[in-house]
Amino acid sequence: MSQVIDRSAVTQPTEKVNLDLGSGGERRLYWAIADCWTVVRRGLLTYRRHPSYIAWQLGFPIVSVLLYGYVFGGAMKAPDDGDYRDFLMPGMFVMTMAFGLMNTAITVVTDSTKGVIDRFRSMPMAPSAVVTGRGVGDLMVSSAELTILAATALAMGWSADGGLLKTVGAFGLLMLLRFCLIWIGIFLGLVIPSPEAAGGLYAVVFPLTMISSIFAPPSSMPDWLGTVAAWNPISSTAAATRELFGNPVASDGSWIQENALLMAVVWPTALTAIFLPLAVRRFQQLSR
Repeated sequence: MSQVIDRSAVTQPTEKVNLDLGSGGERRLYWAIADCWTVVRRGLLTYRRHPSYIAWQLGFPIVSVLLYGYVFGGAMKAPDDGDYRDFLMPGMFVMTMAFGLMNTAITVVTDSTKGVIDRFRSMPMAPSAVVTGRGVGDLMVSSAELTILAATALAMGWSADGGLLKTVGAFGLLMLLRFCLIWIGIFLGLVIPSPEAAGGLYAVVFPLTMISSIFAPPSSMPDWLGTVAAWNPISSTAAATRELFGNPVASDGSWIQENALLMAVVWPTALTAIFLPLAVRRFQQLSR
């Protein structure tokens, strides 16, 4: 674990730095950012010490792309007789962001059960650093995952034909989805009692990704199941990114699918507004 600066033992140089920082509010902001980076750095160093984590988090999406794109791709049809790989790839980007929820939850519950979070709370560091550091670190890892996954997709023949600005906007929506799932993962990681129990989230996340528009249009499903899939929050992100990438888009004319771009912003914003306060409150309750 990375060394955290002990501000309880104040030396003369530290006092000078604090004076240079100005008001108390500015000093708190400085240490909040510094402590956040300490937590981020600790998380990133974990990958260097445990390369198997990299193999799992980066290897699983690549294998999934190859599996669904080549093994099942020949039996699947894209809307308007388009290329199925062009239809599939935005969905695979979304699936990778969705499965990141489990990585966040398992990491948080592991730190909690091993006493790492208690150790952080006993140190003179910003209370927000543990939560924000986890979020920033996971966003950085997710960015690396998307970069590698996009490179794999390009090698398979996928292309983004919507233009540079729309392509950047599509990746922005993917990161917005991951951002909201981070707070859900942190909250669940602070509630779930053990890493083994956190592994059970797979039984929730996997059906969530399957009952969506990631792999097939909701219109191809039975009416009741298609409605559930269309209103699945990750379906909105999948449809919106397909539109921005210029890839085939499946729509049956329903309101939720016609307004996918709007809902790709509304769903993550609403989920963040719910779970961010819950995660912070749960963390605060740990010290009681």
